[in-house]
Amino acid sequence: MEYRHLGTSGLKTSVLSYGSWVTFGDQIDTERAAECMQVAYDHGVNFFDNAEAYVGGRSERMMGQIIQDKGWDRTDLVVSTKIFWGGDGPNDQGLSRKHVIEGTEASLRRLQMDYVDLLFCHRPDVETPIEETVRAMSYLVDHGYAFYWGTSEWSAQQIRHAYEVARREHLVPPTMEQPQYNMFHRTRVEKEYTPLYDDLGLGTTTWSPLASGLLTGKYNDGIPEESRLATEGYEWLQDQVLVEERLEKVRQLTEVADSLGCTTAQLALAWCTLNPDVSTVITGATSPAQVEENMQALDVVDRIDEDVNARIETILDNQPESLPNYRRS
Repeated sequence: MEYRHLGTSGLKTSVLSYGSWVTFGDQIDTERAAECMQVAYDHGVNFFDNAEAYVGGRSERMMGQIIQDKGWDRTDLVVSTKIFWGGDGPNDQGLSRKHVIEGTEASLRRLQMDYVDLLFCHRPDVETPIEETVRAMSYLVDHGYAFYWGTSEWSAQQIRHAYEVARREHLVPPTMEQPQYNMFHRTRVEKEYTPLYDDLGLGTTTWSPLASGLLTGKYNDGIPEESRLATEGYEWLQDQVLVEERLEKVRQLTEVADSLGCTTAQLALAWCTLNPDVSTVITGATSPAQVEENMQALDVVDRIDEDVNARIETILDNQPESLPNYRRS
């Protein structure tokens, strides 16, 4: 396993990590989830991602209980949660000081932990002043509820605003962002955030590296019964994922993967890790075998040379244009 610093912070996360979105409580039970986490842990994964919104808090309960049952040393782990959707009440959602603090306390109870390593604002809240949210997140870090705080799916402008508020008011600034990043979703990580990596030392914990399973190739000929897109409540993903143009590109990427002696999923994961601005790639899986396959993606990284990468870019045909007059150091 490779470990990378979370931006310019001193914290190191495994370049491949494991998240519970969709799977915990929806597709797999606690026993299967424990098996998956064990395989990830055995491969050196130290970062496990969660959120208060996942299955109404059940995902946090499952993960917390598994970690307790395993008896893993808490100091060996990097555990996260995300705050925004905590319930149906008028103050159970958003990023008000009330919900940020109360939501975090509730997450910690479900996780059976005194603190999380990473705490995210799950989405921007246009109804709450950024200064209020920054003060609340800074308070949680200062009081030991979390070691670092960050954002998820915030614009570069919103992240910079939060950082500037923190610096002006002598508060703790955001350390990381959790954006979607995969072969089909590149612009935000590769272009929009580019100035933030050097200017703010921003780290990234990227999600959906397989584009909701599309980049595994399993949807090339339809929707398997036990797949994510067949899961009740996630039908809305079908229109986003099952686009014929993308399916054809996946078929071509499968040929590239075959030539490298790997699966399409391994190729897609390895490709994500090649971006030096990616601190960690959050993977998901519904079986220990899938976790094992994902972890073996690290063996594929060195096979993606300039010629292979050029072939991939020709297939994708979506490389973001560089920012004008901006040069990385």
